[in-house]
Amino acid sequence: MSTISKSVLAVILGGGAGTRLFPLTASRSKPAVPIAGKYRLVDIPISNCINSDINRMFVLTQFNSASLNKHIKNTYLFSAFSTGFVDILAAEQTPENSGWFQGTADAVRQSLRHISNHDFEYVLILSGDQLYQMDFTAMFKAHKASEADISIATIPVAEREATEFGIMKTDAKNFITSFIEKPKKDVLADWVSDTGAEMQQAGRHYQASMGIYIFSKKMLYHLLNEVHPQATDFGKEIIPDSIANYKVVSFQYDGYWTDIGNIYSFYEANLALTQDIPPFNLFDHTKIVYSRSRMLPPAKISGTTLEKTLIAEGSIINASRLEQCLVGIRSRIGAGTTIVNSYVMGNDGYETIEEMTSDDFKGIPRMGIGERCFIKNAIIDKNCRIGNAVQINGGDHLANTDHPLYAVKDGIVVVKKMAILPDGFVIG
Repeated sequence: MSTISKSVLAVILGGGAGTRLFPLTASRSKPAVPIAGKYRLVDIPISNCINSDINRMFVLTQFNSASLNKHIKNTYLFSAFSTGFVDILAAEQTPENSGWFQGTADAVRQSLRHISNHDFEYVLILSGDQLYQMDFTAMFKAHKASEADISIATIPVAEREATEFGIMKTDAKNFITSFIEKPKKDVLADWVSDTGAEMQQAGRHYQASMGIYIFSKKMLYHLLNEVHPQATDFGKEIIPDSIANYKVVSFQYDGYWTDIGNIYSFYEANLALTQDIPPFNLFDHTKIVYSRSRMLPPAKISGTTLEKTLIAEGSIINASRLEQCLVGIRSRIGAGTTIVNSYVMGNDGYETIEEMTSDDFKGIPRMGIGERCFIKNAIIDKNCRIGNAVQINGGDHLANTDHPLYAVKDGIVVVKKMAILPDGFVIG
């Protein structure tokens, strides 16, 4: 067993109600949202931990956690000879606390009673809604070498992004000397950092917090229970105060990282995977993304022109053209259909021939996407039934709206989970 696996325990924050990702979070928590056609968002931090030899993890959640619980239970099964685990810690009423998690710090504080049952020296705190591939071993080594109380992973960002993050400045030894939460543009000139020649050449002059922290065990307990017993948030309360009073060090990460905070960022991050050289590399065998093993047949494609498209296993594609698309597991797409710049999440099961015949008799579209459809700039959630000759044309010309069958956010049409769009239905 390596030093990091014996010393470090990871806590993955499931986030709040996920309102900015609605309607994808209408019936599931943010970490359970399907990504890249076959994974869940929570698979990203868990996989980063496993690849860094950290195999003891807690996932903290409180909203719509049933599908997340099921996914983790069916996916992360460690050997009986291993100490590894991925456990869900949901908000619970106790004699000491009868409320929900009030924020990131409060969630960890309420979970300490369970975390304390394990032997560890450091706690790695992660977000459950970010897309990145990071080796935490390097961060852990830097934390120990600097004898820091807290390490914060930071990423260089440009001016247009800096106002959305907590921005910090460091000294020559990477210790953080000052911090500001979401600064206004008129003060950004005072927050420029030496991010390195390559980052500066790209216009990325500001050190932004990634919401990834390493705490020594004693410091975490001290801050949450003694110094800030009422604090609810790490980024807004714990971290700013700690910079002035403790040894807080920055660990700069120069790779790809994006926060899946809203529908547009979710859409962009998924479609970026279709690029010839995507910023997030699913094909790197040293940075495997783990997920549930499914015994599915290979995808079957007939008569379809494919351009920059990823297709997950178990799919049956008879479409005319798919361009810059992600097609999730068990998808069915009918003949003559064109789909552009879209993410089709797929289905949780197959319909039998008898069930399809029954659908036709009842006048209900079969599960999947029918024939002669045109779909552009869209996210099709799981288990949808889209009839023949359906037109979905997302774009800036559409106003934000929330329809019983779909939502429009920033020009992206999101067809809701299990929605039924009849033949000839038009959006946009």
